[in-house]
Amino acid sequence: MTVYRLPAAELKGEGMTSQRARDRLAVSLKESGIRDTRVIEVIRNLPRHHFIDQALHSRAYENTALPIGHGQTISQPWVVARMTEVLLEHFDSKQGMPKRVLEIGTGSGYQAAVLAALVSELFTVERIEELLRQARRRFRQLGITNLRSKHDDGKLGWPEEAPFDAIILTAAGDTIPTRILDQLTPTGVLVAPVGSASSQTLIRMRGDGEGDFMQEELGPVSFVPLLGGIG
Repeated sequence: MTVYRLPAAELKGEGMTSQRARDRLAVSLKESGIRDTRVIEVIRNLPRHHFIDQALHSRAYENTALPIGHGQTISQPWVVARMTEVLLEHFDSKQGMPKRVLEIGTGSGYQAAVLAALVSELFTVERIEELLRQARRRFRQLGITNLRSKHDDGKLGWPEEAPFDAIILTAAGDTIPTRILDQLTPTGVLVAPVGSASSQTLIRMRGDGEGDFMQEELGPVSFVPLLGGIG
């Protein structure tokens, strides 16, 4: 388990940001159907309040999305846990954990921090420079060293580092951009929300090793839109 290195007082938190609040969140995730104990333990140990504005710290361990500025949000913990869980489910005991994972949409950095605790190498792309600057500072403060980040158009992926064992998108488009899917290994997995602002579905696409992908629908979700360009 990753040991984060924030100053003890900040890492420990107090009141609504205390370890007790995180423990309650972990219990809530388990009761709401999250089964992967590795994912639950990472979320239980990760200080979510570190990823949001101090004015919202009292709500950090509620199971809800919260604003982070620039029209973006930090996803609700259940959604982060579920997306991480269904990504890891693809890898059996022989394969082990995915080694190289790409995240499209760094945002606050929370989903990236969860994944970085579970995989060998994480690559994350964010189109909004200010959000990425803040996320990088958080990664440094937490001592996360197996993560690389890039300011770029997320719809382009990160072709220079492809292929990836797994790809996760934290914003919803009408379809999965072909150039992103092309960066997945033939037996890899992609997890992403797909749909319009009014109707989105979490999907998982799994490669069969021969160039085809099986798509599964995993339930309704609500994410910010997947936009191109940089800001």
